[in-house]
Amino acid sequence: MSFVKGLRCRECGHEYPVAPTNVCELCFGPVEVVYEYEAISRSISREKITRGPLNMSRYKELLPVDGDIIDIGTGFTPLIRAKHLGKLLRLENLYIKNDCLNPSYSFKDRVVSIAVSKAIEFGFDTLACASTGNLAGAVAAHGAQAGLQSYVFVPANLEPSKLIGASVYGPTLVAVDGDYDQVNRLCSELADRFNWAFVNVNIRPFYAEGSKTLGFEVAEQLGWRAPDYAIVPVASGSLFTKVWKGWQELHSLGLIGPVRTGMYVAQAAGSSPVVNAYEAGKQEVRPVKPNTICKSLAIGNPADGRYVLKILAESGGGAVAVSDDDIVDGMKLLAQTEGIFAETAGGVVTAALRKLAGKKVFPKDAVVVALITGAGYKTLEAVSGHLPPALQIQPTVSSFEEALQKRKAEGKSTA
Repeated sequence: MSFVKGLRCRECGHEYPVAPTNVCELCFGPVEVVYEYEAISRSISREKITRGPLNMSRYKELLPVDGDIIDIGTGFTPLIRAKHLGKLLRLENLYIKNDCLNPSYSFKDRVVSIAVSKAIEFGFDTLACASTGNLAGAVAAHGAQAGLQSYVFVPANLEPSKLIGASVYGPTLVAVDGDYDQVNRLCSELADRFNWAFVNVNIRPFYAEGSKTLGFEVAEQLGWRAPDYAIVPVASGSLFTKVWKGWQELHSLGLIGPVRTGMYVAQAAGSSPVVNAYEAGKQEVRPVKPNTICKSLAIGNPADGRYVLKILAESGGGAVAVSDDDIVDGMKLLAQTEGIFAETAGGVVTAALRKLAGKKVFPKDAVVVALITGAGYKTLEAVSGHLPPALQIQPTVSSFEEALQKRKAEGKSTA
C-alpha cells in the first residue's frame, strides 16, 4: 500500500479521499496528492533507496501507487557532467539530466507510468490524453504494455515524427484542428462523458507526481543534495513545480540538506506566458496564443503557471524566453558539445542556459543542472534545414580531397 493520505485543494485546502478527480468542488482549484510523511520517514532511507531497482520504483514510498508500478524501463537516466559545454559557458559544475533516454524518449514516461498504474487501480480499461506529442507516445506505449485501449488527442499541426512515434503503439490517434489549449478543453469535456482515464485531466493529481522522480534522481546522483541552480522547460508548469516539491520532500525526510536551488524557467518566446508574467512582476499568468517551432512547450494557458511564479519568488530564480533561431542553435550546441541530440524543448533549455551564463547569473563554481526532457529524433524538422549537406563525391581519394578542400574554403569565406 502507498502512504497517500488523500487529496487536498491547492487553493482552499479542502481535503478529499483518493479518487479520479482533479478539481475542488468548493472553489474549483486544482487538487494534489497528500502523503503521511511521518510514516514515510520510518520506512525510507538513503540506503534503502540505493539498494532499490534502477527505475522509478526505488522511490515508491513517495509515489501514489498502491500496487506495482507499470514499468517499461523508465527512470534513472544519466546525469552527465557537461565538461565541454561548461567550459564554453565558463561553468565548472554544469550537469545535464538526459531524460531523452526514457523508453518513449521523453520524461513523459515518468508521469504516465504513475497515471497508468493508478488508472488500473481505479478500474479503468481505457487511457486517454491531450498532448503536444511526447505525452501521446508515452500514453500509447504504456497502454500497450498494460493491455489497455488508448486514445490520444493532439493538435493537427504536430510534428510528423511525433505522430508516428505515438501511432506505432496502436492507439486511436485523434488530430484536432486547433492548438493544445483547445485540445485540452475538448478532453476535459470528454472526461465528463466517457468513463476513461484521461491521464492529464481526471488522473492529473497522480500523474503529476511522477515528475518528482526526476528531481529525486538528480539529488541522489549529485550525492544527496539539491543543485544550486536548475533550468527547467515550462509548458503547463507541472514538471517545474513537482521537481521543486520532490526536493522539498527529500529535505523534510532528512535525506538531503536545505533546498537553496535557484529555479529558472525556460520558454520559447513564441509561447512564454510565464516569462511574460515574471518580467511584468505579475502573480497571475495571462494566456497567449502559441507561435513557435517548439510544439512540446506550446501551451498558452499553463495550468500550473501561478504556482511556478510562486516558486520563482520563493527560490530567488528567474525566467528566460528564447527565439526560434536560438532554439535551433541550442539544439546544435548541445549536440556538438556533449553528444546529446535533444528535441526543441532541449534547445530552449540550452539557449536559456547560454543566455543566463552570458549574463553571469551563476557563480563559476555553482552546481547548475539543466533538464533535457526529450530526444531530438522527435523534431528533426526543426534542424533539417540548418545543417551542412553531405559531401558528394566519387569513390576516389582525389574526389574526396577536392570536396574537402572546397568545404574548408567555404567555411573560411563564411567565418
